[in-house]
Amino acid sequence: MSEEILINVTPRETRVALLENGVLQEIFIERARRRGLVGNIYKGKVCRVLPGMQAAFVEIGLERAAFLHASDIMPRLPGNGEADAGGVEDIGSLLREGQEITVQVIKDPLGTKGARLTTQATIPSRYLVFIPRVTNVGISQKIESEEERIRLRDLIQLFMSEDESGGYIARTAAEGASAEALRADMIFLRKLWASISEAEVTTKAGSAVYEDLPLSIRVMRDLLDDQIEKIRIDSRESYQRVMQFAEQFM
Repeated sequence: MSEEILINVTPRETRVALLENGVLQEIFIERARRRGLVGNIYKGKVCRVLPGMQAAFVEIGLERAAFLHASDIMPRLPGNGEADAGGVEDIGSLLREGQEITVQVIKDPLGTKGARLTTQATIPSRYLVFIPRVTNVGISQKIESEEERIRLRDLIQLFMSEDESGGYIARTAAEGASAEALRADMIFLRKLWASISEAEVTTKAGSAVYEDLPLSIRVMRDLLDDQIEKIRIDSRESYQRVMQFAEQFM
């Protein structure tokens, strides 16, 4: 069986086709104007704290300030602030105006509302989601087989290093994935998070630290395996980005 990936890039959209023995199997289309902000990570600056709403507005370089609720702020160690009746720390003990903070978009702007943010980043790969600064291992609820859930959990824990900087969630696509594939995903995620952490140090407030991968790069992450014999790209710029990504992370 021979598989091939074709990537066609225009200013308006990117199209990716997966061929098997010359026969089209799947096609993916991403339109430039419809690329959302969800998943993007920004270095922001708190511009307003609203104790009555238990929320804050954060400037991240967009047209409107983004919204961050206290419940979307990564919990701190016990004793570092007072919690309200719902178990959420008081926003005034978590943030102050002018404070720089790294956030991830979890909901795109809509109408007059700005983007919604969280301080707990999540970084997806083909089979896993990496969650920095936690040590848990979770399994998608859609994987119903208890035997498979145990297998995935054991493999992930086996490949986690002693100085691991985060935890993992096995996505639904991980069901049946080989140990080698899971390990490769974990290596990819560690490299990607290290790159994001380095960029975070030098990025100025109001700028993007990391933007979700475009379709041409996600194809490399999600489709590339030993079955793929060729990848054809009709854009020199996209080709260079794909090569740089492959050399750095794969």
